[in-house]
Amino acid sequence: MKIDPAQRLAQLANQLEEHNYRYYVLAEPVISDREYDRLWHELLDLEEMHPELRSPHSPSQRVSGQPTSDFPTVAHSAPMLSLDNSYSHEDIEAFDRRVRQALPDEEIGYVAELKIDGVALSLVYENSILVRAVTRGDGVQGDEITANARTIRSIPLRLRQPGVSCEVRGEVYMQNDDFARLNKERTADGEPLFANPRNSTAGSLKQQDPAVVARRSLRYFAYWIRRDNASFSTHYDSLEHLRQLGLPVNPNGARCNSLAEVIAFYERFALQRESLPYEIDGVVIKVDDLDQQQRLGFTAKSPRGAIAYKFAAYQAHTRLLDIQLQVGRTGAVTPVAILEPVLLAGSTISRASLHNADEIARKDIRIGDLIVLEKGGDVIPKIVSVVESERPAQNAPYQFPTTCPVCAAKLVRDEDEAATRCENPTCPAQLKRRLEHFAGRSAMDIEGMGPAVVEQLVEHELVGNVGDLYNLTLQQLSALERMGEKSAQNLLDGLSASKERGFDRVLFAIGIRHVGATVARTLARHFQSLDALRQATANELEEVPEIGPKIALSVFSALHSGELDDLFEQLKAAGLELEMARVENGDTALETSYFSDKTIVITGTLERFSRDEASALVERLGGHTTSSVSKKTDILLYGDKAGSKLAKAQSLGIETMDEVAFVAELQKAGIAE
Repeated sequence: MKIDPAQRLAQLANQLEEHNYRYYVLAEPVISDREYDRLWHELLDLEEMHPELRSPHSPSQRVSGQPTSDFPTVAHSAPMLSLDNSYSHEDIEAFDRRVRQALPDEEIGYVAELKIDGVALSLVYENSILVRAVTRGDGVQGDEITANARTIRSIPLRLRQPGVSCEVRGEVYMQNDDFARLNKERTADGEPLFANPRNSTAGSLKQQDPAVVARRSLRYFAYWIRRDNASFSTHYDSLEHLRQLGLPVNPNGARCNSLAEVIAFYERFALQRESLPYEIDGVVIKVDDLDQQQRLGFTAKSPRGAIAYKFAAYQAHTRLLDIQLQVGRTGAVTPVAILEPVLLAGSTISRASLHNADEIARKDIRIGDLIVLEKGGDVIPKIVSVVESERPAQNAPYQFPTTCPVCAAKLVRDEDEAATRCENPTCPAQLKRRLEHFAGRSAMDIEGMGPAVVEQLVEHELVGNVGDLYNLTLQQLSALERMGEKSAQNLLDGLSASKERGFDRVLFAIGIRHVGATVARTLARHFQSLDALRQATANELEEVPEIGPKIALSVFSALHSGELDDLFEQLKAAGLELEMARVENGDTALETSYFSDKTIVITGTLERFSRDEASALVERLGGHTTSSVSKKTDILLYGDKAGSKLAKAQSLGIETMDEVAFVAELQKAGIAE
């Protein structure tokens, strides 16, 4: 029996959304991850075969927005107020007294909920479809990040009841195991670690590329809804209504008929917080009756009918045994506290970052001090203060060294930042970090080249820079400790495979200051080759969209200092890609076209192409796409419902092009009928 593609696509979409609901809302999955993935890939394959049937509300369209550097500011329909915070039982009793005095002779009930340590987000649904997601911002207005929010699988793109228009508020968060996995990947890629799950969540939501957000495994708990003609009259019932609509609500909420029950709830989760899969920093207490909430009113900042009862931060006392200096790949010297091991928040801590010399001086931290260590989800706990009353009499103030602890070169303090640096380019510590960065997953992704191998390569003086990696022999590598011929050959194979990485990956891998993976990709696409990039002036670099003066100066200085000249010759001789490939997706990119060397912004809805498809065509024709209109924009390509970007382009006198004209240029280039 022949299956109708449209019918099957609808079935698959409904099945996947149902399984998302069961997994994220009910916490009652009925299929395995493998079976879910099978349905997912069937949906993708069928949509690939029948793109005309792909619905904008399909689960596959969660990652459908293009990268943007411009998050529009949107006013909230009602202010997103913060809550008053309290750390004491007495404050909560005072809150209860104020509520009862304001509502005399009325029965008062509360709802206690866990305070998720995440990022507040407002969701707007029209006719049951998610149309807008806005961050809290300053409480009055926030950034619209709809494309990023759509990637969060626990946020339904369509509500489970038809015809619902409402606003939902809640918290975006990251589970602890997902946070640990993310930092493990960043370590492998030579990237700085996120401090805690909330920090990583906030950073993820600000990402310009929704595809990056999708890989961060963010989640959402809803805790508030505004809907006309609502059938519920209590906060607790509104939470149940949210569940019925398909939104995830934290299961650890409770109705409390007395303040004693609220305190019992708080104390229970103060003990259980370490066992939860996500970070919480307290309990939120709300008057249950919604009419009472409204009559209690608001202060300038907070509702009078709610308060946050915060947990104390995880703290411990221990002794500072030493301060050691670590040297990074750019020469930045970071002081690290070596501690007498202490159990804190479920793990034994023996090290803590001290950040820089200013931090040590400001807190007057001295070797031998008894210090107060705090961990609120941080990867590397921080020293809050010292216990001066316990300071040994002979303890002298710490003097930050003036020479590198590894190579003894003079240390230099940056004029415009707090970092102290070793400026010796041959410093072994810097070389190790540069090698690790070069081999990282986001850079050259060299299989088999971990920190232990890097350590030996430097200690045995087999490499003096990253270019020397491509001259290593099987004999040299086999002689290293715990290598053997098979492991050595695997590393050589990994080095050989890395030669096929694109020019943008090479540019990121060499480790120019301020040049991350995104900046490297932007520069590579704009200049197309290393030779062209090296010929650019500082002003020409700064004219590249999304490249500011600080990055431009850093790139120009690195490329013209002479320090990288020999390295570039080595990489060229080794056969690495030092220019953008001329063949993409089986089609040869054209040398010249109407779009060559122009910056194009795409807005509105095109009939024949998705934005990603149009962007790929522009780049095949030598152009560069960006998301925001500015004086650097050459062409605005617009479709239906173009909106404010079209108006801005017209006001700036920027050329505008509709889809008909775009197709005409494609036909001239011979890549469209």
